[in-house]
Amino acid sequence: MTSKNTSAVAARPQTDAERRNLRKAFIASLSGTSLEWYDFALFGAVTGTVFNKLFFEGSDPAMDMIKAFMVYGAGYIARPIGGVFFGRLGDVIGRKKVLVWTLLLIGLATTAIGILPTYASAGVWAPILLVFMRFLQGVGVGGEWGGAVLLSSEFARPGTRGLWASAAQTGVPLGSFLANTLVLIMTAVMSQEVFISWGWRLAFGLSLILVAFGLWIRHRLEETPVFQRIMEQGEAPKAPVTEVFRTQGRALLGAILVRFGPDVLYAFFAVYVITWLQSGANKLSYAEAITCTMSGAFLQIFIMPFAGWLSDRIERKKLYAIASVCAGIWIFVFISMLQSRSFVLALTCVIIGLIIHCFMYAPQAAHIAEQFHARLRYTGSSLAYTFAGVLAGGLAPTMFALFDKSMHNDWLIAAWVAGAQIFTLIGLALGRRVVDDADLALGKDA
Repeated sequence: MTSKNTSAVAARPQTDAERRNLRKAFIASLSGTSLEWYDFALFGAVTGTVFNKLFFEGSDPAMDMIKAFMVYGAGYIARPIGGVFFGRLGDVIGRKKVLVWTLLLIGLATTAIGILPTYASAGVWAPILLVFMRFLQGVGVGGEWGGAVLLSSEFARPGTRGLWASAAQTGVPLGSFLANTLVLIMTAVMSQEVFISWGWRLAFGLSLILVAFGLWIRHRLEETPVFQRIMEQGEAPKAPVTEVFRTQGRALLGAILVRFGPDVLYAFFAVYVITWLQSGANKLSYAEAITCTMSGAFLQIFIMPFAGWLSDRIERKKLYAIASVCAGIWIFVFISMLQSRSFVLALTCVIIGLIIHCFMYAPQAAHIAEQFHARLRYTGSSLAYTFAGVLAGGLAPTMFALFDKSMHNDWLIAAWVAGAQIFTLIGLALGRRVVDDADLALGKDA
C-alpha cells in the first residue's frame, strides 16, 4: 500500500467497532501496568521499613537496608528473561495471548510474597524465597510492558499514538497511588507493630483483585489489527530476538538508553525518596514521606495522558529531551532545598520531580514502539525495556542506599540521577524520527 493510500485509510472516520476496541485496549493496557506497578510500588514502599527488618539477620541495620534494596533490584535483573521469552512469543503468537500469561505470573508472585515466612521462622530461606518471588515478578513484568504498549498503540490511529500508548505509562502512577494510599491508610489505622507483623501481608494479597479484573478485560479483547495483518501476510518472524540484534541494533541501543533518565529519576522520587526523607536531622515521619510520593502519583495519573497527547502535537523527541534536561537540573535543586526536610517543601519538590518524569515517560511508549518494525516490535520494545531496567532502574535504589547510608553523601545521588539523563539524550540522538506515521501504524518502516 502506498503512503497516499495509507494516509487515506488513516483519515477515514472510525467505526463504532474500532472505537470500542480502542477503549478496551486502553483499559486492558492500563489495568495490566497498574497491577505491575501496584506490586512494584508496594514492594518499594515496604522495602526500607518491613523487609529490612523481617527478612534479614538484623545485626547490621544499615547493611540490611542495602540488602533489602538489592532484593528490590532483583526484580529488574529478571526482566530481560521475561523480555526475551515473552517478547519473542508476542511477535510469534500474538500480543493478547502473551499478556494474559504475564498478568497471571505477576499477580501470583505478588500474592505469594504476602505469605512468605520471615527470617525468625525460616532463617536464610526467608530472603532466598523473597528474592525468588521478586525474580518471578520481574520475569512477568519483562514481558508485560512491551505488550501493553502495543495493545493500545496498535489499535490507535496515526497521529494519536502518543496519547493512547500512554495507557501503559499511566498505569505506573495509578498502581503507585493505589499501593501508597493503601499503605498510608493501613499505617494510620494500625500500630507500627501490627503493620510489620501482618498488615503488610494483606496489602500484597489484595493484588488478586487487580489480577481478576485485568484477566477479565484481556479475555474480552481482540488481537491488535497490526498483528492480524502480519499473520494474514505470513510475515511473523521465526527468530525475532536474533533478527532484532542482527537488523535493528541501533534502534535497540537508542531505545535502551532513552529509558535511563526516567527510570533513575523515578527510582529516586517514587521509591528511595521515602527512605531518604526519613533520615537526617529534621527527618519526616513515614506517613509524611509516603504522602509525598502518593500525592505526586495522583497528579501523574492525569498529567501522563496529557503529556502523551502533547507528544502527538509537537515532536516526541524534543519534548522528551527538554524534560530530561529539566530532570538533570531539578535533582540538584531538590537535594539543596531538602536539607531541612520540611514536609511542605518536600511535598512540593517531590511532586515537581514526578511531573518532570511524566514528560519523559509518557512519550517513551510511542517513541520506543516507533523504533521497530511491527513484526519485531514486541521483541524490540521488551528487550529495550528490560535491559534498561537492569542497568538503570534496578541498580539505582541500591546505589542510592550506598551513597546515603554508607557514604553519607547526598550529592552523589544527585550526580547519579543527572548522569542518567546524559544517556537518555544520547539515546534520543540515536533514535529515528518517524516521517510517515500512517505507514508505521500499518507495520511498515518509516
